[in-house]
Amino acid sequence: MAILTKGPRGTQDVLPSQSYKWQYLEKKVMEIAGLYGFREIRVPTFEHTELFNRSVGDTTDVVQKEMYTFEDKGGRSITLRPEGTAGTLRSAIEHGLLGDALPVKAAYLLSAFRYEKPQAGRLREFHQFGVEMLGSPAAASDAEVISMVFHMFRELGIQASLELNSIGCPTCRARYQKALRDHFATRREELCDTCKDRLERNPMRLLDCKSPVCQQIGEGAPMMLDFLCEECTNHFAQVKARLDAMGIPYIINPRIVRGLDYYTKTVFEFVTDKIGAQSTICAGGRYDGLIEQLGGPALPGIGFAMGLERILMTMEACGSPFPPQPECAAFIGSMGDAAGAKAAQLVEQLRAEGFWAECDTMGRSVKAQMKFANKLGARFSAIIGDSEIETGVLKLKKMEDGSVTEIRLDANPSDSDSLVRAIYNSRLDEVSGSLKTE
Repeated sequence: MAILTKGPRGTQDVLPSQSYKWQYLEKKVMEIAGLYGFREIRVPTFEHTELFNRSVGDTTDVVQKEMYTFEDKGGRSITLRPEGTAGTLRSAIEHGLLGDALPVKAAYLLSAFRYEKPQAGRLREFHQFGVEMLGSPAAASDAEVISMVFHMFRELGIQASLELNSIGCPTCRARYQKALRDHFATRREELCDTCKDRLERNPMRLLDCKSPVCQQIGEGAPMMLDFLCEECTNHFAQVKARLDAMGIPYIINPRIVRGLDYYTKTVFEFVTDKIGAQSTICAGGRYDGLIEQLGGPALPGIGFAMGLERILMTMEACGSPFPPQPECAAFIGSMGDAAGAKAAQLVEQLRAEGFWAECDTMGRSVKAQMKFANKLGARFSAIIGDSEIETGVLKLKKMEDGSVTEIRLDANPSDSDSLVRAIYNSRLDEVSGSLKTE
């Protein structure tokens, strides 16, 4: 039975006690994205495998080792998405979005899948927020996308540093790749098997290898910044100038190459030391040839993605403020069928006003109902019995201090002695009190 009662390795459940944090984070990042003109896009959970082979790159760890790929009943090779960019671009091409006013700005919240070693904040099913800005070649778009992340992290209370690099264009990168091959070729036999294969096909991937031996060999490798052509040099200078103008601090890190093959020119990472060793919590960059490579027009693009699990870990480590958990406004208990029906009516009145309210649905004893109200953390409670039905008056108890307010059972929600009004008045008193203390 264990297989039925335990989730697969590399997955996790988001329980009700934690889901409010997720809702807060998701709402916040989408709100800030909206301030920059990004609108939500939703794409399928799976795509044709070739889409990721072409976009992510068949020399990457993602394609070679981590994708969940299977054959469907029609004999087609299908892959669960390992990231959001490829599907977003496919959708933009398919639906003609790139023929509209440019740039196209799309944001997404999605689950993604990679078969990698599970660890804190890294799962086989994880959740990602990302944006894609399509159509603008200007350095200003690079800076705008980066500034959005800076804005988000500031609002979320996250302490992170921006690291920046340029990996050039196909023209200047060809010279750099030759220099890399020459560097690594002297110690080829010491490289891991994967890097031996990459050495000829895509030597920049060697700089992204996790093998300690390959990392040590790469320490003395040449830097891409020394090989940039004039156009890429000017573009990078403009990105830095725009970030300087916006007051966004950054560190030049020539080792950033990113783990996906589609990047060109600007690449960046936001890193933090709040969740252990220095760790990347957001990454992105420019991909000027990818749209055309996937069958679309020759338009540039830039974007980023962040794993929400790692963002939440970082927020908690930084002591970021979360909103309070949702609060049950009232529990209305009952004894008997008539009382139960009246309790349900009152609860519905509160729900119609936007309050979380509960009544008994389990046939519990009065004692058990009150115990349940305490477990819910209900601010108010009451029990309707024969006496309350007869008098038409209900004693509403404030759980915090035991104070009692009488309300009329037959009152309209707008009446001064109604349950709805009593709950509203309590909230107003709280707000008034907090303003006075401030």
